[in-house]
Amino acid sequence: MSVNTVFETNIPSLNLFNRGKVRDIYDLGDKLLLVASDRVSAFDVVNPVPIPYKGRVLTSLSFFWFDFFKDHVDTHVINQSLPDAIENYEDCKDQLEGRSMLAIKADPAPVECVVRGYLAGSGWKEYKQSGTVCGIKLPDGLVESDKLPEPIFTPATKATDGHDENIPFETMVDIVGSEYAEELREKSIGIYARASDYARTKGIILADTKFEFGKHDGRTVLIDEVLTPDSSRFWPEDVYEPGKSQPSFDKQFVRDYLETLDWDKTPPAPALPDDIVRKTSAMYQDAVKRITGKELEV
Repeated sequence: MSVNTVFETNIPSLNLFNRGKVRDIYDLGDKLLLVASDRVSAFDVVNPVPIPYKGRVLTSLSFFWFDFFKDHVDTHVINQSLPDAIENYEDCKDQLEGRSMLAIKADPAPVECVVRGYLAGSGWKEYKQSGTVCGIKLPDGLVESDKLPEPIFTPATKATDGHDENIPFETMVDIVGSEYAEELREKSIGIYARASDYARTKGIILADTKFEFGKHDGRTVLIDEVLTPDSSRFWPEDVYEPGKSQPSFDKQFVRDYLETLDWDKTPPAPALPDDIVRKTSAMYQDAVKRITGKELEV
């Protein structure tokens, strides 16, 4: 069976609003069409080789989590079928099916809402240097991948090019105002806590994750993607062992491979070999099966 990968959509009949690292966004007038491609970015650089089924995984998981949290937070999801929303849908069905989401037009907050329950990634790097994460003082003696005493909120600036930058909460207050900042912190930690509890029932540790929010008609809404392998660190609980890096259900194979190369993490990225692509695709699909209890529809 041939694999339908989509590296970049090309739909002349639709108005392309933005092409991000992974998503192509089309303006449908009163709504947006979000299309998750199979592009993969590592160290904020898009690789020239797509990961089969990746866009379908991101979309499937986002739909699952948006539905999971619908009674706790407003979301940007519009429950309308694609054929009803898009003229000549059949002409672009192969580019959209299984990887697309209709969304309201929200005004996105200019800050990413990151919640960390474990010490990993850039948080671990900062802790080794200063004993803090985004300026938050943590207990002495923690090791890599340790569970934190309680989840912490560590916002970051959004970078259209280059790397996102962790910022103290006080800087977020300066950017969006104290009331909005407090609301986003409370919502983010609450969503993380519920998702973490659910993930543990599936044998998965939610180490950290990133949320994005926006405003629509005066309401705060959860937007973009939610709790996917692109926006979160998922670790298998049965092999969790503090003191080292953990295996994860995401693009860790990609990062680990690229770290072995003499590459300065600036574009263009070195093309991924077939075995790394296969392993990464398999891990993404495994995440869907574990979290939703269903095989990915392909």
